[in-house]
Amino acid sequence: MFSRDPLANTEQLIRRVYAYAAYRLGDGPDAEDATSEAFERALRYRESYDRDKGEPAAWLIGIARRCVDQILSERVPLVEPPDRAAPTDLEEDTATRLELAHAMSALSEQDRELVALRYGADLTARQIAELLETRTNTIEVALHRALERLRRQLDREQPNSPPTTAADGVRV
Repeated sequence: MFSRDPLANTEQLIRRVYAYAAYRLGDGPDAEDATSEAFERALRYRESYDRDKGEPAAWLIGIARRCVDQILSERVPLVEPPDRAAPTDLEEDTATRLELAHAMSALSEQDRELVALRYGADLTARQIAELLETRTNTIEVALHRALERLRRQLDREQPNSPPTTAADGVRV
């Protein structure tokens, strides 16, 4: 059962909204701005929250989606990922994040949104389906296909890595 106040567990909600925004926008000021704007809007419209329609997190992520879309519409496209020559741990982590961001940018808007909702906002397929007003099975299939496209894109960007197969397990 959910509290009557959709913002009752603010700390956890902030983390989830920020994680979603960071998946879509990258860590930093844009994700912080989207999170802040989502909570400002949620405070303004908290009376419109209907707990019979779902969890507070899904309601808040729905608001955050619009904030992220607004920031994305004002953005310049990503540049190519950096070369990977003898990296240190920090450099390797940064290069990996940039490669992932570049691979994500090659996906369709729908695929990027699904991956961000699932892994950034940590929503289940059922919660995503409720948010997008569709069937859970539809989301599961679409998410599976989006991840497969992301894997293929990452394989293209890393010419020295062997291609993955179903037997290799999950890479992303």
